[in-house]
Amino acid sequence: MRMITLDEVASLLKENDHFKLLTHTYPDGDTLGGAFALAFALRKLGKKANVAVNGAVPSKFRYLVRNYTEQEFEPQYIVSVDVAAMTLLGDSVMEGVEKIDLCIDHHRTNSVTADHIYVDSTAAAACETIWQLIGMLGVEPDEDIAAGVYTGISTDTGCFCYINTTPRTHMIAAQVIPYCDWQSINYTNFVVKTRAKIKMERMIYDTMEFYAGGKCAVVYTTIAMQKALGAGDDEMEGLANIPRQVEGVDMGITMREKDGGVFKISVRTNEDINAAEFCKQFGGGGHPGAAGCSIEGDLATVKKQLVDAAEAFL
Repeated sequence: MRMITLDEVASLLKENDHFKLLTHTYPDGDTLGGAFALAFALRKLGKKANVAVNGAVPSKFRYLVRNYTEQEFEPQYIVSVDVAAMTLLGDSVMEGVEKIDLCIDHHRTNSVTADHIYVDSTAAAACETIWQLIGMLGVEPDEDIAAGVYTGISTDTGCFCYINTTPRTHMIAAQVIPYCDWQSINYTNFVVKTRAKIKMERMIYDTMEFYAGGKCAVVYTTIAMQKALGAGDDEMEGLANIPRQVEGVDMGITMREKDGGVFKISVRTNEDINAAEFCKQFGGGGHPGAAGCSIEGDLATVKKQLVDAAEAFL
């Protein structure tokens, strides 16, 4: 396992072929946008490349695959995109994979086991790195590539509102915009909502409770709530931002019940509170302002663990 430079990443992509690009579970805009953008770029170089997704691509991101079809070949080079830990790789994604050859990521807490690793923790999204690589590979951007890159950058920065946004983020976005329908992408990801999502948000507000003198807000969703509203994964997107929107809240914790007695935890914090360090104590990680983890147990038990940890942390 070796940390490498971006030049070395580009060289490895040029030297190899028959790529399988891995995305993480509960795929978001950055892992999907980055993987599909890279796949389209590699194909423009005459190489073969497929993207492995755990389950179907969420409906709100279907525009990323409108010109994508699976290619027939045996994978020879495995690349993970925006994957921070091995536990985030689903069984279907890892089918037939014995090892990861190259990891491309931007999480400071990255713990992926791979032959070669490139992590730029200063990047707001892995798609910033993907865009740089596309230029280094000599690939002319097109709408499919640009849509993937812009999706990753815009979603991982909350449409450029999160504290991870940098001048470079804006500069790359400006380079990408001429190639894609960025307004439609923003509308799809930040404006339009299904009726089920609106109902879910209303229900989420009813679960909100405050701790640590009002500095921590906790909300949750259960499987029963989702079934009652007919809500799917699309309706879960963006809910993690709700608790931190309350004035005076420095840490927002969102608990989402999953099958198997597990809660997926999303933590959003203000810039002086490190979300990644908080989640690290539960085996998770992420960014200073946005991180996550998974905890086994029932609602009351998991909530108490999080509240006790938050009060000690804050």
